[in-house]
Amino acid sequence: MHVVVCIKQVPDSAQIRVHPVTNTIMRQGVPTIINPYDLFALEEALRLKDQFGAKVTVLTMGPKMADPALRKALPFGADEAILLTDRAFAGSDTLATSYALSSAIAKIGQTEPIDIVFCGKQTIDGDTAQVGPGIATRLNLQQLTYVSKIVSIDKGARQIVVHRRAEGGVQVLRTSLPCLITMLEDTNHIRFGTMDDAFRAARYQLTEWSATDAGVPDVAQCGLRGSPTVVKKVFAPSAKTVKASPIAGETPDALAKTLIDTVFTAHPGLQEDLENQIAISTQGASS
Repeated sequence: MHVVVCIKQVPDSAQIRVHPVTNTIMRQGVPTIINPYDLFALEEALRLKDQFGAKVTVLTMGPKMADPALRKALPFGADEAILLTDRAFAGSDTLATSYALSSAIAKIGQTEPIDIVFCGKQTIDGDTAQVGPGIATRLNLQQLTYVSKIVSIDKGARQIVVHRRAEGGVQVLRTSLPCLITMLEDTNHIRFGTMDDAFRAARYQLTEWSATDAGVPDVAQCGLRGSPTVVKKVFAPSAKTVKASPIAGETPDALAKTLIDTVFTAHPGLQEDLENQIAISTQGASS
């Protein structure tokens, strides 16, 4: 079994600031980390390595300064790491990013067929959740998004069963391999790497691919030229000046009633929406 995990180096969101004049993100001096959602994907891939002896390849796209993100992934237990870096990729939006990554994944698969591609559900700098589905679409992979649990994998039948979180509950889905999975947050906890993996990571020679090395068919679809998305403005939300008002009640029931009335008054359509959802749930249970 061969598993590829797509990760991204992102600025630490706890230390990001927005320039008060230009309204752009100030990245200077901000430390970078592995996108936290990608760590859930990496841990799930490593669990497949524990269970099936899967080979885990970690892939990221970015400038050479993204090298530390891959080196941080290796001590956890990843087997190989590939940095997709080229000036042609600069300024890529999610469409261009998925194009470049899918080309690299296809190139990896030529040497050793890929069974599962893992991504985090989204990144903390873009929050679009578009790259994973974009890769799946370009590679014609079965797509399983917002997965909370991998229930089982039948290697012989080439099938996987997962739990997918959806509005109103959990979906149990079965599909064939190969597939792409985007993992939800808090589905697992990244492990501590072993000493052997730490030493191996220190000696490891990262593989760097240019657009040509990755077999990108059309470089014009990468970078700014291949990115139709235009960010008009980035701004920090203004601080709220509304003060909290106390909710009083002589008894717990009176307090609850006051709270409910206050919420429904502030959100006029909420009560009707809740009543409709209850009616739908009741009908589903009775059928």
